[in-house]
Amino acid sequence: MPPSRRRRDFLQRAEISHRGRPTGIRYDEMPERPTPPGGGAGGLSARLGALRNSDLAKAGGLAVATIVGNVVALAATVVFARLLDDYGSLAALLAYVLILSVIGQALQVATAREAVLGTLGTGPALAATVRSWTRTLIVATVAIGLVSALLHAPIAAAVGVDQEWAAACGAPAGVLWLLLAILRGALQGVGDYRAVGISLVAEQSARLLFGAALAGAGLDVTGAFLGTPLAMAAVALWCWLVLRRRLLPAGGPPPAEVPALRLRDHVAGAWAPIAGLVIVAVLQNIDVIGAKHRFDDDLASSYGATTVAAKVLIWVAIGVGFYLVPEASRRAAAREETRGVLVRSLALVLVCAVPALAIFALAPRLLLRLAFGADRLLAVDALLPLGVAFTLLALTYLAIQYLLALRAVWFLLPLAAVAALEPIVLLAAAPGDPSGFAAVVLGVQALACAVALTLAFSRPRAGARRRPAAPRPAPPLRAGGGSRPRG
Repeated sequence: MPPSRRRRDFLQRAEISHRGRPTGIRYDEMPERPTPPGGGAGGLSARLGALRNSDLAKAGGLAVATIVGNVVALAATVVFARLLDDYGSLAALLAYVLILSVIGQALQVATAREAVLGTLGTGPALAATVRSWTRTLIVATVAIGLVSALLHAPIAAAVGVDQEWAAACGAPAGVLWLLLAILRGALQGVGDYRAVGISLVAEQSARLLFGAALAGAGLDVTGAFLGTPLAMAAVALWCWLVLRRRLLPAGGPPPAEVPALRLRDHVAGAWAPIAGLVIVAVLQNIDVIGAKHRFDDDLASSYGATTVAAKVLIWVAIGVGFYLVPEASRRAAAREETRGVLVRSLALVLVCAVPALAIFALAPRLLLRLAFGADRLLAVDALLPLGVAFTLLALTYLAIQYLLALRAVWFLLPLAAVAALEPIVLLAAAPGDPSGFAAVVLGVQALACAVALTLAFSRPRAGARRRPAAPRPAPPLRAGGGSRPRG
């Protein structure tokens, strides 16, 4: 029985008799016990719970997880660079796998959006859809692995490495990454941001542990590379178990048999996210290719190292985007206000940008020396303008993700034009020194950011509804109570 009800029953009995005599006390006149200032321990717990479940906490948690995952990835780079004599081959093999990253990111975004909207089913139906897709991708991984094994020599030659069997594992590793991206998208769609954040850190940690163990066991570059697909497979299995436990709780309804949407239809429907992320990939990486055409080898290497440091805010934006897409989709479907989600996401990136840009401005030489060594300081003057440029690209990325979540596609045309303009400007008009070259990159990124944010904030408010028309005054009554007929 609740405490308040027990108290009332007790006071009722006290009203009737107290050693046989009425007390004169009425239970309905008793004041409630005062609540301590601040709501007491229960109020504090409620406020802490609300903070943990707030939009800011969700977005910030995913951003932190993305940063931690990239710190672990950077640690893996340092470890493998010191552990392997031929680190360049490992870098080439990893670049080969990352060719499919744009498609995987797009499918993750699309999966999160469609799961929120219920297109993929809910509960057991969503579990059946993800299970069907998982089965298809596992079969594709095996089939592509067999083909890659037969073509291991030409694949290794195309990648430019001597480790033929490691090269043969590249394509199936790419399919495993697609599977992991889809599972993360499904977890986003059901609101399990915590599991998504854990998977980001776990993937990079497992890659480091598996790769270092296999390389140390004598497999060298091949072992270090095999840590990547092994980590993907392990984290994908964990994501599936978490998703299954969430969608099919013990004692719940049995799983459905038919998927709500076929995988090929889902891939075909993701063309807009794929196009959007291709635009981001061009804006993010084309300057490094341009630098190789404009600078000598030493200066181009220093410029490439500088861009690695300058792009830190993009990874923060990717983490925040894991929150932005499903939340904007859900609110748009419910005809709620969506711009607040975008504003909070942009603000979080800008807050993270303040200390990063301060370091770029005050200690650029120290940062690059500690991270990449004293022989990578030729482009140190480009760090601050590149840091500002890629901060703007981070905002552009969030605006693109927001527009994709609202199912907009027309914005791709002007942004594609800006992305196509960048290599032309860099090759034809950019100065030959790193700081001037970086200034041109900053100008292009500022233009892309202005276009993306203008288009994002010019979208009609998803929660705005048309005002109902004011009721017309009743027509004057004729004698006898009838209304005047219209001519």
